[in-house]
Amino acid sequence: MVSESMVLPGQESLLASWKALAKLSPGARLIQSSATVAAVFPSWLPLNNAIAVAARDSMEAAAAAAPLRSIYADAGVDTWALWIPSSATDLDAPDKLRDIPGFTRDTTTLVMQATVRPGLRRHAGVVHASVAAATRAAGDEPVPLSELGEPDDALGLTAWAMVLDGMAVAGAWSLLHDDDCGIYTVGTLPEWRRRGLARALTEHILADAQRHGARTATLQSTRMAQRLYESLGFAPMGRYEEWIATTTGDDELTFRGQS
Repeated sequence: MVSESMVLPGQESLLASWKALAKLSPGARLIQSSATVAAVFPSWLPLNNAIAVAARDSMEAAAAAAPLRSIYADAGVDTWALWIPSSATDLDAPDKLRDIPGFTRDTTTLVMQATVRPGLRRHAGVVHASVAAATRAAGDEPVPLSELGEPDDALGLTAWAMVLDGMAVAGAWSLLHDDDCGIYTVGTLPEWRRRGLARALTEHILADAQRHGARTATLQSTRMAQRLYESLGFAPMGRYEEWIATTTGDDELTFRGQS
């Protein structure tokens, strides 16, 4: 029997963002079952993540994820993560599951939600960009203004860049789904951090979302960014406990044919 699905705030927006991003990446697709939702991105490795939406214990989580091993392998993806939704709102709380056969515990992201309120500021340095350029600016590579590209044609998806002195030094993307704005991959180049740029960028996205009718906003935070998001009205609502798939012959034998 499959247990009742656990859906954290913003999950539907997250899945909608994966669907939109899949239109921009060769061979990418979203695969949904009663037990898991998997994003398969052969050309964009960080997006290879699956959510176990109905796992009561470690063995059930491993069994639910077992069919995904061949799906990712067939797509040429060697490394992917299984996310376990948890109601814990503290990054230091005990894990929902102590172990999952065939997986190694990785990081934890805190799911946060805010009510989108009037009075948020838009910032002059924030401009639209392509998803690829925004991703570069959110990582470790400054992007010249001339290389920001045109906004991608993906329903509801918007990429953003913070530009200073002709270079994009921070980036993010967002997606409006129903009345929620999902905010993703907010990042600032290392040499430009601690100057309030990520906060300004996030506030700009929230102000734009409010103008377009959003009532809530959701995101996933690391420990380092939690206080920043709290300053903008976000509160913890749960978390994803992330596990990296490992390849073992025993695991394949144990769970073959289960779903």
